[in-house]
Amino acid sequence: MTTSVVTVAYIGAIILFILSLGGLSNPETSRRGNLYGMIGMTIAVVATILGPRVTAAGIPYIVAAMVVGGAIGLYAARTVQMTQMPELVALMHSLVGLAACLVGFASYIDTSIAFTGADKVIHEVEIYLGILIGAVTFSGSLVAFGKLSGKIGGKPLLLPGRHWLNLIGLLVVVFFCREFILAKDVATGMTPLVVMTVIALLFGIHMVMAIGWADMPVVVPC
Repeated sequence: MTTSVVTVAYIGAIILFILSLGGLSNPETSRRGNLYGMIGMTIAVVATILGPRVTAAGIPYIVAAMVVGGAIGLYAARTVQMTQMPELVALMHSLVGLAACLVGFASYIDTSIAFTGADKVIHEVEIYLGILIGAVTFSGSLVAFGKLSGKIGGKPLLLPGRHWLNLIGLLVVVFFCREFILAKDVATGMTPLVVMTVIALLFGIHMVMAIGWADMPVVVPC
């Protein structure tokens, strides 16, 4: 499968994922939303496996990961009670965030494709934002899971000057984004990327800890 065909397949999968999210927002269309999501993920996985960047040696690892993930999902679907769904969704969200972080770092370390000019800037901004959002999602969702499961106290944690802390964190993240884009090599760019990741993890914890237990079921789907 050529790179162009893989790109078209990914675009189709993205459209299906968007339709899936739209369907899941309404109980009447949730079945259709799930179907769109399953079709989109199947297209994305098949396109990745058959694409030019996956060798025969890598296919067993992909299959093994799919088997493990499918087994965990099947077990959860059969055993988790409906009253535990919000905390299960929070835990799954944390895994999505972790996956986004790992994919971002792997994409940055991978030097098999050399980007130059505007393509390089766009690629690195995508990596930076992907890891930023993934880190916030990962840590925030873990805190949400802890609150919903009773492992973390449900009382909101409101730090003094928390809005100023958020603003300072945002400014530091923007500054290191500039340093990351201007980095001359992977080793140099890794430092601002790691610093941003740590700040994003702390922000995710701070953001969700400030929310009370009663509001958690509303926060988790977001």
